[in-house]
Amino acid sequence: MRTLSYRITLRKEPEGGYTVLVPALPGCVTYGKTVEEAIEMARDAINGYIESLIEDGEAIPVEEDLIECRLTVEAHA
Repeated sequence: MRTLSYRITLRKEPEGGYTVLVPALPGCVTYGKTVEEAIEMARDAINGYIESLIEDGEAIPVEEDLIECRLTVEAHA
């Protein structure tokens, strides 16, 4: 068994809660009412996604050599 790491993005929803996206796993999206619940739901979704890939004999995407940064810009709108 190997350990895999995936980035997740949490988006706060206007009606409450957080939608979670896993960019490396297309279609892997989940939701939680709190940040903690959203992260736990993401862990479950990722595990299920990977299990499905294994069952179907497909390759498991990995995030290697990834550089991530955040840029802040001023918008004059």
